[in-house]
Amino acid sequence: MSLLNKIDLKYHYNWKPIPTEDSRISGISDTTLFDRNEGLEVLYLINAFADKHGITYKETGLIIERLIKETLPLNLRNQIHVMEWLNENMKEMVK
Repeated sequence: MSLLNKIDLKYHYNWKPIPTEDSRISGISDTTLFDRNEGLEVLYLINAFADKHGITYKETGLIIERLIKETLPLNLRNQIHVMEWLNENMKEMVK
Protein backbone atom coordinates (compact mmCIF):
# COMPACT_ATOMS: atom_id res chain seq x y z
CA MET A 1 0.00 0.00 0.00
CA SER A 2 1.28 3.47 -0.86
CA LEU A 3 2.13 5.95 1.88
CA LEU A 4 0.95 8.95 -0.15
CA ASN A 5 -1.56 9.44 -2.93
CA LYS A 6 -1.94 12.28 -5.41
CA ILE A 7 -4.40 14.12 -3.16
CA ASP A 8 -1.90 14.11 -0.27
CA LEU A 9 0.79 16.07 -2.12
CA LYS A 10 1.13 19.74 -1.16
CA TYR A 11 2.96 21.14 -4.20
CA HIS A 12 1.85 21.72 -7.78
CA TYR A 13 2.95 19.09 -10.34
CA ASN A 14 2.51 18.17 -13.96
CA TRP A 15 0.46 14.99 -14.30
CA LYS A 16 1.11 13.78 -17.82
CA PRO A 17 0.59 10.06 -18.31
CA ILE A 18 3.69 7.86 -18.37
CA PRO A 19 3.52 4.40 -20.00
CA THR A 20 3.36 1.65 -17.36
CA GLU A 21 6.49 -0.01 -18.74
CA ASP A 22 8.46 3.15 -18.03
CA SER A 23 10.96 2.42 -15.23
CA ARG A 24 10.24 5.80 -13.64
CA ILE A 25 7.08 4.31 -12.16
CA SER A 26 7.85 0.60 -12.21
CA GLY A 27 11.28 0.56 -10.59
CA ILE A 28 14.47 2.38 -9.78
CA SER A 29 17.35 2.49 -12.21
CA ASP A 30 20.53 4.49 -11.94
CA THR A 31 20.01 5.69 -15.52
CA THR A 32 16.37 6.73 -15.10
CA LEU A 33 16.04 10.50 -15.12
CA PHE A 34 13.99 12.10 -12.38
CA ASP A 35 11.77 15.13 -12.93
CA ARG A 36 10.90 16.85 -9.64
CA ASN A 37 7.99 18.62 -11.38
CA GLU A 38 6.31 15.43 -12.61
CA GLY A 39 3.74 14.28 -10.06
CA LEU A 40 3.85 10.57 -10.86
CA GLU A 41 7.63 10.50 -10.54
CA VAL A 42 7.66 12.38 -7.23
CA LEU A 43 4.87 10.22 -5.85
CA TYR A 44 6.63 7.04 -6.93
CA LEU A 45 9.93 8.14 -5.42
CA ILE A 46 8.37 9.15 -2.09
CA ASN A 47 6.49 5.87 -1.81
CA ALA A 48 9.49 3.77 -2.88
CA PHE A 49 11.71 5.54 -0.33
CA ALA A 50 9.08 5.14 2.39
CA ASP A 51 8.65 1.46 1.62
CA LYS A 52 12.39 0.81 1.61
CA HIS A 53 12.86 2.54 4.97
CA GLY A 54 9.68 1.39 6.72
CA ILE A 55 8.17 4.87 6.86
CA THR A 56 4.49 4.70 7.79
CA TYR A 57 3.55 8.28 8.69
CA LYS A 58 2.14 10.56 5.98
CA GLU A 59 3.75 13.54 7.71
CA THR A 60 7.17 11.99 7.04
CA GLY A 61 6.21 11.47 3.39
CA LEU A 62 5.32 15.15 3.16
CA ILE A 63 8.74 16.04 4.61
CA ILE A 64 10.26 13.99 1.81
CA GLU A 65 8.12 15.87 -0.70
CA ARG A 66 9.29 19.22 0.73
CA LEU A 67 12.93 18.13 0.54
CA ILE A 68 12.49 17.14 -3.10
CA LYS A 69 10.74 20.36 -4.09
CA GLU A 70 12.71 22.87 -2.02
CA THR A 71 16.22 21.59 -1.36
CA LEU A 72 17.11 18.79 -3.79
CA PRO A 73 20.17 20.00 -5.73
CA LEU A 74 19.45 20.64 -9.40
CA ASN A 75 22.42 18.53 -10.49
CA LEU A 76 20.82 15.34 -9.11
CA ARG A 77 18.97 14.07 -12.12
CA ASN A 78 18.56 10.31 -11.77
CA GLN A 79 16.50 8.30 -9.33
CA ILE A 80 19.33 6.45 -7.63
CA HIS A 81 21.18 9.69 -6.82
CA VAL A 82 17.97 11.29 -5.54
CA MET A 83 17.35 8.26 -3.30
CA GLU A 84 20.91 8.46 -1.96
CA TRP A 85 20.53 12.19 -1.32
CA LEU A 86 17.21 11.62 0.47
CA ASN A 87 18.78 8.93 2.60
CA GLU A 88 21.48 11.34 3.78
CA ASN A 89 19.15 14.29 4.25
CA MET A 90 16.49 12.33 6.10
CA LYS A 91 19.21 11.25 8.57
CA GLU A 92 19.97 14.94 9.13
CA MET A 93 16.28 15.70 9.73
CA VAL A 94 15.96 13.15 12.53
CA LYS A 95 19.13 14.17 14.43
